[in-house]
Amino acid sequence: MRLSGQCFWGVSPRNTRGSRPILCQIKACPYVGAVYSGFDARHNAAMLAPPVPEIRIPLSSLRRQAARVDGPLVDQLGRPLRDLRISVTDRCNFRCTYCMPKDKFGREHAFLSRDRLLSFEDIRRLARVFHGLGVRKIRLTGGEPLLRRDLDRLVAMLAEIPALELTLTTNGALLARYAAALKAAGLHRVTVSLDALDDARFRRMNDVDFPVADVLAGIEAAERAGFTSIKVNMVVKRGFNEADILPMARHFRGTAHVLRFIEYMDVGCSNGWRMDEVLTAREVLARIGSEFPLQPIDRDYPSEVAERWRYADGGGEIGVIASVTQAFCHDCSRLRLSPEGKLYSCLFANVGHDLGGMLRTGADDAHLADWVSGVWRDRADRYSELRGSAQLGQQKVEMSYIGG
Repeated sequence: MRLSGQCFWGVSPRNTRGSRPILCQIKACPYVGAVYSGFDARHNAAMLAPPVPEIRIPLSSLRRQAARVDGPLVDQLGRPLRDLRISVTDRCNFRCTYCMPKDKFGREHAFLSRDRLLSFEDIRRLARVFHGLGVRKIRLTGGEPLLRRDLDRLVAMLAEIPALELTLTTNGALLARYAAALKAAGLHRVTVSLDALDDARFRRMNDVDFPVADVLAGIEAAERAGFTSIKVNMVVKRGFNEADILPMARHFRGTAHVLRFIEYMDVGCSNGWRMDEVLTAREVLARIGSEFPLQPIDRDYPSEVAERWRYADGGGEIGVIASVTQAFCHDCSRLRLSPEGKLYSCLFANVGHDLGGMLRTGADDAHLADWVSGVWRDRADRYSELRGSAQLGQQKVEMSYIGG
């Protein structure tokens, strides 16, 4: 939005049908806030469109278009912006029952077409904007990010941004093929999702009959490529894979890898989540502690999602992510960017902000930064702390679309 005298120029919120943007003149008014006087962008070089009804809005709603405010960028709860998760595709080669159940994401499901995805150049540009606002860590996610063609080229482009940690989360199915190229391109760290060590159980959970041996081979390939301290995430669902907790702990104990156990979450609206299927982090720790005594250790940084524990005999480290029973909303420093450029301020959000649309209609970097700053300053999300409240009974974005 551009300030000109007592008027702002920007894109009218009246255009909600996805059609060509409507350029509008916004006149400041100290009493009612602002008045939108709109005209069609197609005629902005020639003639005004027929008059449209005025829309009066409070000035507070213009904050996202206002000039950048000095001082640290924090949200309504005082949380700084430090992390950005970029989903590069909404497609996945697994159909994990807790994330993309096959009955909801079958052959008829309409995934995003390739022409709707942000280009690598757009992603790099937005990453630089976010870096200027304080982001110091970017995680590439999906879907399954390794399904995005030439992903190592995007990694190389992002690796050019200084003082930025670059990570990736994958199901590991294609990791053996791409690990070396990703490392050479500048990727710093890899996280692999692995929900069972028992092959039959793992095949049931991924629901595409994919063997666990191939994921383990991917982890080994990543290690050979030079990745250290690989994180391995296991979503634990009561009645499905809790029998694999100790076998997984035994397998990765004594390695440099960090095994992390994640409580089964109510992400999206497709997995039929029930609280009685949540095996709590406390129960996980009790099971492991019965065989291997554990000691708590400090978090690496305030917004780290995992509670860290080490084996008392020096056999390594594990973590638990308890977003259901021990919510960590108060430290959340993350934004999420969807494959086509929708910005989400929470994993459990139901509304995205169309950053990609602004990019495509010619917004410059300063305008993008001001707008993102406004989104973050308005942010008050704390879904996990409010879980179960009546106001939360609404559609939520799917995790396979914006990444976990």
